[in-house]
Amino acid sequence: MVDPIDLQLPDDPHSVLTLACETATVPTILIAEDDRRIRDSLERALIIEGYDVVTAPDGARALELHAESPADLLLLDVSMPNADGLSVCRRLRDRGDLTPVLMLTARHEVHDRVAGLDAGADDYLVKPFSLEELLARLRARLRNTSDADGVALSVGDLVLDIDGRRVTRAGRALDISRTEFDLLEVMVRNAGVVLSRDQIYETVWDGALDPDSKTLDVYMGYLRKKLEVDGAPRLLHTVRGFGYVARLDEQ
Repeated sequence: MVDPIDLQLPDDPHSVLTLACETATVPTILIAEDDRRIRDSLERALIIEGYDVVTAPDGARALELHAESPADLLLLDVSMPNADGLSVCRRLRDRGDLTPVLMLTARHEVHDRVAGLDAGADDYLVKPFSLEELLARLRARLRNTSDADGVALSVGDLVLDIDGRRVTRAGRALDISRTEFDLLEVMVRNAGVVLSRDQIYETVWDGALDPDSKTLDVYMGYLRKKLEVDGAPRLLHTVRGFGYVARLDEQ
């Protein structure tokens, strides 16, 4: 983990260029953070990555800027003056604005993270965080937005037809259950992002199951068995002590 004040460039400084080519536009990120050092560091890092960046020192200014020129994604610090991150997110959702929101928080308690998700946030990062993880989550959220119009999701040769709820791998249709599809969709939408057990249980099972339950592991086993027929390379990987990630490893 690194202090966001001393952000370093990732190994692939052109990762956003692929996304820009796919969407034909450069995404605009609005950063709302009252700590100037963190705000400036994030702005520099994202500009170098190729994003258009707008910054605000508090929640009220973030709402003004977003109303004037809507951003493609908002990075909101939870604790800000003049409307904190939770309030900003609630106001956006109350007015029907579904722009992706990624919360930045120094709070580690589960109920604090749940409060952010309940306010309408799409994701969160706990400070201090790595730039690599932040960029991966940004890409995942932006992909999620561009895929909302019915475009299929994919990782390698695995393709998910969201509207038709159909799954194919290497062109062959797979027979999967409703829960398996929901779980696979969450993983593929966040391809490359390590998701914690808490996040997966909250998203797929609405938090109804204990994160220590083995249900998630059982369903991952079901999916792997169906996805890895005839020696197909693994797409769903275990990150020990944390959760899972959807990723096609190079052979």
